[in-house]
Amino acid sequence: MKDNLSRYTLRIEQELLDKFGFVAEYEGRTKNRELEQMIKRRIREFEAEHGEIKLD
Repeated sequence: MKDNLSRYTLRIEQELLDKFGFVAEYEGRTKNRELEQMIKRRIREFEAEHGEIKLD
């Protein structure tokens, strides 16, 4: 079954990834879901300051 989720490879130092994993687990999320929440929060902040991002 095909989904509509994009994949992205992230290159990151292991210590930083481990700490991020700790934070994600603390919040009750997977690392992927924690990163998704952080991205959404950042986009909201950006759009609040600069206006809605229009995609073609």
